[in-house]
Amino acid sequence: MNTTALTASLTTPSSASADSLGLSQAQKRSAELEALIVKDPGRFRVLTGDRPTGRLHLGHYFGTLHNRVRLQNLGVELYVVIADYQVLTDRDIADDLTGHVEELALDYLAIGVDPARSTIFTHSAVPALNQLLLPFLSLVTVADLERNPTVKDEISYSRQSTVSGLMFTYPAHQAADILFCKANLVPVGKDQLPHLELTRTIARRFNDRYSARSAVFPRPDALLSNAPLLLGTDGGKMSKSRGNAIALAAGPDETARLIKGARTDSQRHIAYDPVGRPEVSSLLLLAALCQNRTPDQVASDIGSAGAAELKKTVTEAVNEYLAPIRARRNAYANDRGYLRTILREGNERANAVADKTLAEVRAAMNSHY
Repeated sequence: MNTTALTASLTTPSSASADSLGLSQAQKRSAELEALIVKDPGRFRVLTGDRPTGRLHLGHYFGTLHNRVRLQNLGVELYVVIADYQVLTDRDIADDLTGHVEELALDYLAIGVDPARSTIFTHSAVPALNQLLLPFLSLVTVADLERNPTVKDEISYSRQSTVSGLMFTYPAHQAADILFCKANLVPVGKDQLPHLELTRTIARRFNDRYSARSAVFPRPDALLSNAPLLLGTDGGKMSKSRGNAIALAAGPDETARLIKGARTDSQRHIAYDPVGRPEVSSLLLLAALCQNRTPDQVASDIGSAGAAELKKTVTEAVNEYLAPIRARRNAYANDRGYLRTILREGNERANAVADKTLAEVRAAMNSHY
């Protein structure tokens, strides 16, 4: 096999530009997509999801979860993957994986993901999805995988002396997640654009090589969100693994304790200044999101009452906002049989779609024996 020729054929300049997802271009396209979603939501299928590594928090909610429910309620077809296989990318042992999967499903149901309109499923329960990884890996080079900045960040943050091959192939696996159901829309943050760019590249290369007359896969668009950046209680990035987040499942007392310990600054007058006063501004933003107001309005009400009044305001706003979500979560948590039924039915729907897609892939590759 002429590997030099193969590599060249996969990295031509024209191909790269066809799949490019530059930030400004993606922002412009996202605005167009929002208008199209409102006009004809039924033409879109969304794939999104999370790794079951801990409880979801307010950063997740205002960053991505709220938008998923919005899209679902507009009439977009929504697939939500609980990526349990991807937990293995940077963890030698997946502690209490079943518990984490169920907790994630509870969070989805609590925020309003409707299993009658959307499909919640687990990675490991859909063999045909994972089988797509092999042909997809044949369509990318080592350089394609090495240059992905998100993978570099994940490897760096894992703090492990070595990383698994599964971590290295993570972008191709994510492409299988997106393309198994032929999703044509993927809500992402700007830092995730390289992942989606590789998915678009894999879709185009597969179609060019195996199904030029009738494309098997769409090239999914990025739907960039204007998600607010909420800092953790320590002033750093809000994260499940850093112990600085307010979980959706947290009770009122735990929420109050976490907010009381949040970092602020020594200035008594409260003002919204994300650059100069990031910790105070993040708390103001959190209260504003919960109250459907602007951070400046919240700050104006507090004035010179200081950090204690700021934290009191945020605590009340968060607890009031989360009250119905917590009530739904508790109701679902008390019926684990129903929860497992939701997962089983979601897995069945995902398997039907994945099996059909894999059959198309095998036929296109002349491996349908």
